[in-house]
Amino acid sequence: QTRPSCVAQQLGKHSRSVAIMQKVIVALAALNGASALVPAARHQARSSPLAAATLEVAPATSEALQTAANEARGLAMDSIAAAESGHLGLPLGAAEMGAVLFGQSMTFNPDQPTWINRDRFVLSAGHGSMFLYSWLHLAGYDLPKDEVANFRQWHAQTPGHPEFPNSEHTTPGIEATTGPLGAGISNCAGLAAASKMSAAMFNTDDHKIFDNHIFCMVGDGCLQEGVSAEASCFAAHEKLDNLIVLYDANDVTLDKMAEFTQSEDVGARYEAYGWDVITLLDGHDLKAIYEAVEEAKANDNGKPTMIIAKTEIGRGIDEVAGTNAAHGEAGVAYVDEARKNLGLPADKWHVSDDTYKFFADRKSTLQAGYDSWTATYDAWKAANPDKAAILQDGIDGKTPSEAELFAAIPAGPEKAEATRVSGSAIINDIAGAMPLYISGSADLHGSNKNYIKGAGDFGADFGKSYAGRNVYYGIREHAMGCIMNGFAYYGLFRPSGATFLVFADYMRAAVRIASLAELGVSYIWTHDSIGVGEDGPTHQPVETVSGLRAFPNLDVIRPADYEETAGAYVASAVRTDGPTALILSRQNLDQLTDCPAATRREGTLKGAYVVAKESGPLECIIIATGSEVQHAVKAAKEIGGGVRVVSMPCMERFDRQPAAYQEEVLPAACRKRVAMEAGITTMWYKYVGLDGKVIGVDRYGFSAPGDIVMRELGMTADNCAKEVKAYMA
Repeated sequence: QTRPSCVAQQLGKHSRSVAIMQKVIVALAALNGASALVPAARHQARSSPLAAATLEVAPATSEALQTAANEARGLAMDSIAAAESGHLGLPLGAAEMGAVLFGQSMTFNPDQPTWINRDRFVLSAGHGSMFLYSWLHLAGYDLPKDEVANFRQWHAQTPGHPEFPNSEHTTPGIEATTGPLGAGISNCAGLAAASKMSAAMFNTDDHKIFDNHIFCMVGDGCLQEGVSAEASCFAAHEKLDNLIVLYDANDVTLDKMAEFTQSEDVGARYEAYGWDVITLLDGHDLKAIYEAVEEAKANDNGKPTMIIAKTEIGRGIDEVAGTNAAHGEAGVAYVDEARKNLGLPADKWHVSDDTYKFFADRKSTLQAGYDSWTATYDAWKAANPDKAAILQDGIDGKTPSEAELFAAIPAGPEKAEATRVSGSAIINDIAGAMPLYISGSADLHGSNKNYIKGAGDFGADFGKSYAGRNVYYGIREHAMGCIMNGFAYYGLFRPSGATFLVFADYMRAAVRIASLAELGVSYIWTHDSIGVGEDGPTHQPVETVSGLRAFPNLDVIRPADYEETAGAYVASAVRTDGPTALILSRQNLDQLTDCPAATRREGTLKGAYVVAKESGPLECIIIATGSEVQHAVKAAKEIGGGVRVVSMPCMERFDRQPAAYQEEVLPAACRKRVAMEAGITTMWYKYVGLDGKVIGVDRYGFSAPGDIVMRELGMTADNCAKEVKAYMA
C-alpha cells in the first residue's frame, strides 16, 4: 500500500489544531455578538441504510482517498507542466472534494456514461479542467492516461476547458461545456429542473427510475458573474433540492486576492435566495466533506444546497499555494519538488496500484447499483409501455419526421397575421406531436405567444408541477439561455424559450455555447424589427439578426408568413446538431397565397426558394426575408415580368444546400440582384455581390407607430419598386 506522505500527515495534524482553534474563535465571537464566523445552521441528515454503511467504512477509506487526492494532484501538475499551459490552482486545491465525490458519494457507471439516472457533475469553474480529467481517469471512465497526458493538445480528449461530447470531442463524463464563468452553475439549474421533470413524468408509485442528483463545483469567479445569481434564484424558487453546489472558496481570483473585488457574505446571500448553506472551515477534511455531501443528498426540504469549502488554492506547491499566483501555471516551475513532497515517485503521471484497485472496487459497487436499477427499469417498461416508448425516443434523440410534423400542422389562414401569432398555434401542434418538447419565456408568454396549452406550468407552488412543460424564467434572459442548455445537456428534452429579439443580446453567451456544444435548443425571439414601432429604438432591433447570423452553427430563421413559420418550427424541432433561432414579427404580415403552401414550408427547410417566379427572361432577382417578402412580391408585380423574388428565411440552411439547388434559386448568370431586410445591410452582399444593391436599415429607429417607422425608413413595396427600377435602369 502506498505510504501516506509526510505532507498528508502534517495536514491531518494541522486540521485537528485548526478545528480546535476554530471552536474557540467561534465561541468567543458568539459571546461578543458576532455571527460572520459562525457556520450556517446544519440540518440533520437522514441517511439511508446504504449511506449509513458507507459512513461506517469511511474512516477505513480515508487513507486511500487521501492517496488518490494526492495522485490526482500529481496528474494535474504533470499534464499542465507538459502542456506549459493550464490552471493548477483548482485541481490542487479541490482534490479532496474530488476524492469524496468520485470515490464515495456520487452515483454513476463509468461503463455506461450516458445512463439516464446517473448523478451529473459539472465543473462550472471550467478552467480547472485537469481536476475533472484526473478524476474521470481514476474513476474508470474511458479516458486513458495517455489522453490525460495529452492535455490541451490538438485532437486530444482533454481540451483546455471541458467540452460536452460533440463532433470535435467525445470525452465521456463531461456533462456540460464550461469555461465562461457562471455558465456551469446556471446549466445545473437546468439539469436539476430536467431531473425533476423526468421524475414527475416517468416515475410511478411502483417504480422509481429517476432519483439522481446534480453536483456542481464553482469558484469565486462563477459567483461574481451575474448569471449565477439569476439561475440560483430560479433554482431556489422552484425548490430544486436535488442540486448540490460545492463552492471552492479559496479567496482568490486571477488578478488579485478575492477581497480586492468582493466583500459580500456569499453564504448569507444564498440563504436569502432560499438555499441551505453548509460551511466547512477546512475544505480539505475528507470526513467533513463527505458528511456535508451526504447531508445535502438526504435533503428533501425544497432547498438546493451550497457547501462552502474553505480551501487553499494550489495546495501542495508551497511557493504559490494560497495566492493568486497559484491560479494559472505559475507553480509549474516548482512541480518537481512539490511531487516529492506529496510522496509521489519520479515517474510522471503516477497512479498507484492501490488507487486503481480502490476505484475498481468502487466501480464494482456502482455496477451492482446499476444492475439493481436496470431490473427496476425493465419492470417499469413492462408495466408502462406508452411511457417507455416516449422515454426511449428521448434517450435516442428521436423526433417525428418533417413530414409527420407538417401533417400535424393545419393549413394557415388567408388573412394577414403576425408570425408570432402564427407561432402560437404551430407550437401547440408541435408540442402535441412531441411529448418531450418544452417551452418557456422570460416573463413574456403573453407577448411571445409561445405557451403550450394544457401542458401545465413547471415548478413548485402556485399551481405548478414538475411535470409542467411551460417554464416561467422570470426576467432572467441570460439564465434562461443557460437553463435551456441544461435541459438539453440532460439528454431527454427539446427545450425552447422566448423573449423579445432585442433582449437576445442578454443571451448571447449561452447561445454561443449552445452552438459550440451542438445542442438542439430553439429560441423564439419576437418583435423582430423597427416594426415594433412605438416602443422606440431601445426595443427595435436593427443589428440583432445579423449579429446572430455571425454565430457558426446557429440557424437563424426569419419567416415571412404562417406557412414559412410552420417550416421554421419544424426545422427547429427536428434539428439535433445545433440550435435554431426563430425570428418572429409583432405586426401583421400578408400571407403569400400566390405560392403553394407546400412550397413555402419545404422552401423554408431549404433556407431559400423562389416565391414568385419571373414570367419572362430573367433580368433581376429580389431576395427578401421576413416581413419584407410581402413588399418584394408586390414590387415585382409592379416592375414587370423579368423579376424573380426569392424568399430567404434562413441563410445558414440555404448555404448547406447542394450547389445545384443554390444555382436553381440564384442562377450565377443573373448578376442584377437586390436584397431587402429591415435591418443592417452588411451580410446581404454575400448574395447580391459587390455590384448588387441592398435595401436595409443602417441606423437606429425612432418612436412612432410601426407602419410609420417602416415607411420612413424605406421598408415598403413602393420604395422597393422605386429602388429596384433605379438599379435596373
